[in-house]
Amino acid sequence: MSHGFELESGAPVEIMRPKNAIVAGLVAVLDAFNAFVLRLSMLALVLTSCVLTYSVLTRYLFKVATDWQDEAAVFMLVGATFMCTAYVQSQRGHIGIEALSSILPASVNKVRAVLVDVVSTAFCVFFSWKSWALFHEAWTEGQTTSSSFAPPLWIPYSLMAVGMTLLAVQLFLQSAVQLTGGEVRGDQK
Repeated sequence: MSHGFELESGAPVEIMRPKNAIVAGLVAVLDAFNAFVLRLSMLALVLTSCVLTYSVLTRYLFKVATDWQDEAAVFMLVGATFMCTAYVQSQRGHIGIEALSSILPASVNKVRAVLVDVVSTAFCVFFSWKSWALFHEAWTEGQTTSSSFAPPLWIPYSLMAVGMTLLAVQLFLQSAVQLTGGEVRGDQK
């Protein structure tokens, strides 16, 4: 577990790499997909800032109200946030509390780490399932937001569902690496 401070110092990050060939292949595919999604999310953030800047300028300079920019920006931010969770998890970049890991023996700490990953996987699978249910409901019922722009709600729900599914798969693969005796290599990202 990490809180990311070691990234600032340039110290290598210890990442578990799979010994099992099937798990290694799945990890490689997910890593490549996560890198692609990360780039799309970066583009979404830049586009969001352009949309909001456009909105401010048109209201200030031309006294023209826009009714679509807030929801477009929120949808892109929701997408970027949820879609990048698997990438952040692959780097172990989520906030973790290291108080226990620093005082536990290495063998007990390893069990704790696996248990945390397994419980996190279970939670994310549940969250993913509920997100897909929200997506399905919004899609079949044609739900939209209550604004005058009224974009369909299946858009943010689908991004949330896909992002949580990717996170659940990432956590599952990290658990599989630990449970199959993955080896540790120092990688600096």
